[in-house]
Formats: sequence, C-alpha cells, structure tokens
Amino acid sequence: MPVPRRGSARATGVVGLCARLATSRSFEIAIVGVILANGVVLGLETYHHTGLAGIALRASEWAFRAVFVAEISIRILAYGRRPQDFFRHGWNVFDFLVIAAIFIPGLHGDSALLRVVRVLRIVRLVRFSPGLRTIVSALWRSLPGIGGFFALAVVTLYVYGMAGWLIFGEVYPEQYGDIGRALLTLFVLLSLETLPDLIEQGMAFSPWTVLYYGSFVVITVNLLLNILVAVFVNSMEEARRLEMTEGLGHGYDSDGDGVADEVDRIAISQRLDDLRTLIVELERELRIDRDDTRLSRAGKE
Repeated sequence: MPVPRRGSARATGVVGLCARLATSRSFEIAIVGVILANGVVLGLETYHHTGLAGIALRASEWAFRAVFVAEISIRILAYGRRPQDFFRHGWNVFDFLVIAAIFIPGLHGDSALLRVVRVLRIVRLVRFSPGLRTIVSALWRSLPGIGGFFALAVVTLYVYGMAGWLIFGEVYPEQYGDIGRALLTLFVLLSLETLPDLIEQGMAFSPWTVLYYGSFVVITVNLLLNILVAVFVNSMEEARRLEMTEGLGHGYDSDGDGVADEVDRIAISQRLDDLRTLIVELERELRIDRDDTRLSRAGKE
C-alpha cells in the first residue's frame, strides 16, 4: 500500500500518529476485517423477513461508513502538508471515490445504485494483497494487447464462419444457414464440447470437413489461446516489476534525488549489465581475441 516516504522528516502530533497508523500492520488487518464484515452484512441483507435483525443490519451500515471515513481521513492526514500526494496512487483514488460516493445526494434508501457502491467496498480487499494487486494491474496493462487479440479472433471467426456457410449452409441450415448462425456455432465450438457432434455431422457430408474443423481448433483454440496467455504473462511480469519498484520507492533516499537508494542501485546495476553487453558485442564485431592479444604482448616482452 502506498504510504508517505520513510526518508522524510519525522512528523509529530496528529500527522505523526496518522502516519504510524497508516503504516501499521494491525491497522490494515482491522480494515480488512471491517471490509469482510461489511460483505457478510450485504449478503445477509439479501434475505427477506429478517425482522429485528434487519434493523441491526441497517444500523451496522452507518458504523461501517464511520469506520471507512475515519480510515480515509487517517491515510490522507498521514501525508502531512502534502495531502494531494494521497491521490497520486490509483488505488487511493479508488478507495476515496468508493467511500465518498455514499454521500452523493440522491443515494439513499435501498436504491440499486447505492447497493452497487456498497458492493464495490469489497473490491477494496484487492489493495491489501500484493498478489491480487499484481493480477489486476496485469489485466489493466494487457488491455491493449487483448484488443489486438480480440480483433484477430474476430477476423478468424468471420473467415471460418463464411467458409462454414459456403460448405454447410444448404445441408445444415440450423447451424450454418447464415453468417450469424455460423458464428454462433463456431463460438460455441471454442469450448470443444460440440466438436465430436460437429465432426460426426461433417463426416456424413464429406470426409474433407475434418480439415475444416481441425484447422479451426488448431488456429483458434490452441494458437489464439496461447497468444492470449503470452500477452497476459508479459503484462504480469511488467506489473510485478512495477510493484517491486513502487515498493522500493518508499525506502530511504540518502542522496536526496527523489529516488530511493534501492532503486538507484538497481538502475546502476542494469546500466552496468548493458555496458558489459555492449563491450562484448563490440569485441565480437572487431574480432578481438583476448587470448591472442595476451600472447602477442608476452612475445614482445
């Protein structure tokens, strides 16, 4: 969770207390417990005829609101004279919007929109788990790649749909009577559950239809799925490196350049590795043999 830098001047008074609370593990555990309790209450409210328990559940909602407002206030006050830094992190903005939304005029009673806002509080559990944060960040970063994958999948399905309409349109109009039915049939085929039935049906028409279904399974189900997995894995690695860098970014900064010392050391190490790689490639291009060079120098001596 993003917190104020430890390398900053030691805060005192209310700011210091809020900073210690915001970075306390016990504070995080307590908030997680409240979020879980809020989720249980939301589930219990779905039952009808709760009687007196319903009154207690509605009263607990005000207690949850008070706790969440206090939590956000503590985390903002922990930044001292720079409360705007709280909003530099996406998860902080999400938490603030979810908590502040309940105070929007018109959101009262038992409206569906208010229930949606209350359910979104449970999503806040993601911010307290580094693993879940990495997964969500990877999903977000993979959206451009998934967009390209989706376009490729649509084109592939359309081509195979047109081919299916040309081959089976007159014989099996229920599955391939038009492009819409053909696309629906192929979309269901992505689960591979209907593959044996379709192959049997196609074999009754022509043995060559095995090539049609076989190529469709190989290209769409296997190749495209592997592409999607590769895009997500690459985004996962990027998100993991970003998470690690942000975690180190809240460490000590002895040189006062605004970057934590651990991040400085990682950057220097990466630059040295790049320099070594460049030297090796330069030696290879110039065909410099170190052993021959040493032998020639020894002969001259």
